[in-house]
Amino acid sequence: MAIGEHKDSMEQTPLLVLLGPTASGKTRLAVQVALRLGGEIVSVDSRQVYRGMDIGTGKDLAEYTGVPYHLIDIVAAGHQYNVREFVEDFRKVYPSIVAKGRVPLLCGGTGMYLQALLAGHRHLEIPIDPSLRERLHTMDRDALLLLWERLPGHLFPSADISTTKRLMRAIEIVTFLSANPDIDPETIENRAYPAVVFGLNPDRDLRRHRITIRLKDRLANGLIEEVASLLNKGLSAEELIYYGLEYKWITMYLVGDLKYDEMVAKLETEIHRFAKRQMTFFRKMEKDGVAINWLNPNEPIDQQTNYIVDTYRRYKI
Repeated sequence: MAIGEHKDSMEQTPLLVLLGPTASGKTRLAVQVALRLGGEIVSVDSRQVYRGMDIGTGKDLAEYTGVPYHLIDIVAAGHQYNVREFVEDFRKVYPSIVAKGRVPLLCGGTGMYLQALLAGHRHLEIPIDPSLRERLHTMDRDALLLLWERLPGHLFPSADISTTKRLMRAIEIVTFLSANPDIDPETIENRAYPAVVFGLNPDRDLRRHRITIRLKDRLANGLIEEVASLLNKGLSAEELIYYGLEYKWITMYLVGDLKYDEMVAKLETEIHRFAKRQMTFFRKMEKDGVAINWLNPNEPIDQQTNYIVDTYRRYKI
């Protein structure tokens, strides 16, 4: 699809979205809903896309019995998948689901990916410039900031340059807009898909308990071996550390930077913090206009399923 081209969102089958922080029980519930509605699950998880990263990303593929799934195991570990690639891949998957008369059920907790589909994402259509990125990667942050100051910042006044990665993307965007003055930057936006959004948010103590139990289970059932296998296959420690959480801290343990008990303690703490950041992002999405139907965490899964199915069916009518 060319820049500026968009289908009328009103002609699209609405998405059914189930979001929530890690360890909230999204996958199990999504499978039950998909079985009831004739749905196909689209993973919205920035790490489940990688082959060979199974235990640490919580793919739980055995739970998908009888339900087709998408955007899992689609790229090799070592690649740095991003929101633009996710949207491009989703655009391929979505029509194939709808063409079969099935319900596209998005399940995951990667807020930026969800936001790109539900609220739109300005400048997402601007392509990556490999040669420019290669040059930017050789520059330190001070040099990048100096370059940014020399560019026509009015083309992207809302740029977030809080991290080096975001600063480089901002430079890439403004460089593109400068070279293509005929394109109106206001029109370069990935438009929102119609959707019915449901959220899982167990109370804090329950969430923390689930995270702790799940981490212990994964460590006892091959998580460390999974990370060691990726290192043995040629991925560098730096590449694995990039993926954060389990892959970062276990890699640091395997290369001798941390003792086992230190690794477990730091990893558990970071997972708790990650879940909190996820909820912060979802609340911001609400403030920005995304309506989220929060489920009663004390209801059994069959009642939650009934509520989701009934609400989605009413929306479609």
